[in-house]
Amino acid sequence: MEKLKIGVLGSGKGSNYRAIQEEIVRGKLNAETRVVISDVKEAGILAAARAYGVRAEYVQPGRFKTKLEPEAEARVVELLCGAGVELVVLAGYMRMVKAPLLEAFPGRIINIHPSLLPAFPGLEAWKQALAAEAGETGCTVHFVDSGMDTGPVIAQRRVPVLAGDTAERLHARIQVAEHEVYPEVVRGFAEGIFGGAEIVKARGGK
Repeated sequence: MEKLKIGVLGSGKGSNYRAIQEEIVRGKLNAETRVVISDVKEAGILAAARAYGVRAEYVQPGRFKTKLEPEAEARVVELLCGAGVELVVLAGYMRMVKAPLLEAFPGRIINIHPSLLPAFPGLEAWKQALAAEAGETGCTVHFVDSGMDTGPVIAQRRVPVLAGDTAERLHARIQVAEHEVYPEVVRGFAEGIFGGAEIVKARGGK
């Protein structure tokens, strides 16, 4: 079966990208990372991509803090399409995805969020869970739409909130779950379990 061509967007260290790329390297995920793009010039995710021999691109984000300038988002679309990407994977990408990208990859952009959505959307969800005295939290892989963490859920993993938990300890346990479930979901797209007609169409099918 032909490898699923993925493109990754990230703003930070890239631990979820590394988890996915490691599965590719081990031959356990029939995918190929065509390009990794970041809005942060010195982001760890770009260094990680280079270490794996994957194309790494920085896109100047512009003046906004929560989204890219229209020209910058158009450049991201150009890079992804030029690389033949079929599935866009957000890995710690800290900007809202807007129309140019959503329209270029309908039903083909996924994200992972550190809570059991719809609970605790937005930033630092693990801290939100602690503040709410939740008994459990976790992580969610979902399709990306125009809202903040509002797209349809694909998969979730539950993580208990333990007595005496600090934000750091809870976040670390959530990340362990993220690094397990995200590669599994990408594998599901590669194997045709997720994605439906949009992925089939992107891969040259009917």
